[in-house]
Amino acid sequence: MAGNRLGEIFSVVSFGESHGPAMGCVIDGCPAGLSLSPEDIRRELRRRRPGQGGASTGRNEPDEPEILSGVFEGKTLGTPIAIVVRNADQHSADYENLRDLYRPGHADLSWEAKYGVRDHRGGGRSSGRETLCRVAAGAVAKVFLAAGGIQIRAWTSSIAGIDIPGPFLPGGGQDPAFDFDETENNPFRIPRRDYAERVAEKIGALKKEGDSAGGAVSCRAEGLPAGLGEPVFGKLDARLAAAMLSLGACKGIEFGAGFAASGMKGSENNDVPLPGGAYKTNNAGGVLGGISTGMPLEFRAAFKPVPSISGEQETIDRRGEVRKIIIQGRHDVCIVPRAVPVVEAMSALVLADLLLLQRCAGIQEPVHTKRT
Repeated sequence: MAGNRLGEIFSVVSFGESHGPAMGCVIDGCPAGLSLSPEDIRRELRRRRPGQGGASTGRNEPDEPEILSGVFEGKTLGTPIAIVVRNADQHSADYENLRDLYRPGHADLSWEAKYGVRDHRGGGRSSGRETLCRVAAGAVAKVFLAAGGIQIRAWTSSIAGIDIPGPFLPGGGQDPAFDFDETENNPFRIPRRDYAERVAEKIGALKKEGDSAGGAVSCRAEGLPAGLGEPVFGKLDARLAAAMLSLGACKGIEFGAGFAASGMKGSENNDVPLPGGAYKTNNAGGVLGGISTGMPLEFRAAFKPVPSISGEQETIDRRGEVRKIIIQGRHDVCIVPRAVPVVEAMSALVLADLLLLQRCAGIQEPVHTKRT
């Protein structure tokens, strides 16, 4: 099975199934000498783990990481870093009735069409639980990026049909009601307490109905140097888009002004460069020509509603006969809050790889900073 590896220099291979003994990752290309502890990984896995209330599934996994290699006395060795997380709270019996049925909205049918066999217990590799491998690897990438002054923060910007205002006012300037710290203080990862209360009511109603919801995650990376990205086919935004769309529930991505740019005039959309390397606006989301501009990297990823709903649905079985299906088990009402740390992790992995690729190019300083 191909397609389990991401990155060229800072690379990660993900392994494991949702109801197997364990899941994990092997990271190659991480520079030596970084301070790294299990707590760095544990902290990020806690943000992604199930059983946190709100829109989350009731599956209660401790998600305790074990670093098997690549770290000695708290420092990375420059050798492959293997991390494993044991599965502890699988209820595989909940899926036995799905052995010969294909769940609507899931990868069951397409997976079997490709491989001729599938793990029906929670979706196997196609389960959202696979994202813990990405978050574990992303935690290491975050440590590397933080050493260079790069910070990545994501938040829920839309959920269950409720749009959350962004950090900037329409006329410019910061919105005082937007608080990044609040993102980790509510189960929906919304940076505004007033909106979190509205969402709680909406999600509670959907849960009672046995239905689900989608939404969007916004992400902002600050401290990036200008010059990251490998044109033509390895552009920064292209690699980020591929990384985000590799997430099973992600169905779209936009950078900066995104689709709204299609309705703007060039005079409105163009980001005018200023002396010193900044730009007057950031409609491009920090990427021009597939290369970072030095402005904050900004994008938004859209996630579909969770397909596992408790109401009766129509499907087909292995014989192609129409059947009724009721999906048992414990499932998220909305995946978006738990996707926030996953989006950060995938961003970190892409940026760490591109930063190392830029170092290989031998360019230490963007051209515009040398101007007098």
